[in-house]
Amino acid sequence: MVRTFLTAHWRNLIMANYLVDPTLLQPYVPPGTELDTWNGRCYASLVGFLFDRTRVLGLPIPFHQRFEEVNLRFYVRYHDAGEWKRGVVFVSEIVPKRAITWVANGLYGERYAAMPMRHLWEEGPEQQRYRYEWRHAGHWNHLEVTTRGAPQPLLEGSEEQFIAEHYWGYARRGKKGTTEYQVVHPSWELRPVVGYEINCDAAALYGEAFAVPLSERPSSVFLAIGSAVAVKAGQRLILDKNA
Repeated sequence: MVRTFLTAHWRNLIMANYLVDPTLLQPYVPPGTELDTWNGRCYASLVGFLFDRTRVLGLPIPFHQRFEEVNLRFYVRYHDAGEWKRGVVFVSEIVPKRAITWVANGLYGERYAAMPMRHLWEEGPEQQRYRYEWRHAGHWNHLEVTTRGAPQPLLEGSEEQFIAEHYWGYARRGKKGTTEYQVVHPSWELRPVVGYEINCDAAALYGEAFAVPLSERPSSVFLAIGSAVAVKAGQRLILDKNA
């Protein structure tokens, strides 16, 4: 049995989802995986949320239990023992703590970077506002939604379900290796989004190739309430003898 490396609560996840050309993402696809699509569409998502009650190997780490994260991710699948595992690949993950970048980049082969971050939640009885900010090159970027109404379950077969329900992570390790790890959580409920605002310097943060698709209107924007999560220890997939 694979041990649990990290537990936390992921709270109030803003997900802004963009249609992208598969050729843009292909260089980032880890060996052994392939792009996962929904109704023939390929997506990248800008996601902001809060890590809370974080524990590593069951232990709370001082000053690292509650922090923001903003990431840019896309979707892949991996064929294993006759079934498809659906997972995410991160182009970039931004957190405010440098120690987190050292651990995640070293153990999982991820692409974490540390930047100043902050968040704002305004949770009224009828309307809510959630905002995540990160500062790069002296400029504050932000991702914000306004929600209204009761939480709703994910609809079977919907775009939102496709985006939210990828329960594996994959990262390239070396030229031919891939790290795989499982993320365990229940299906999330969504708050209906009635407005959103995105200010992201995609060219500076992710490279010129992402500037155009991330400047377009998102295909969808939603807020997942989140839940407790468990991140399993990563393991390397050996895809051939020379990996």
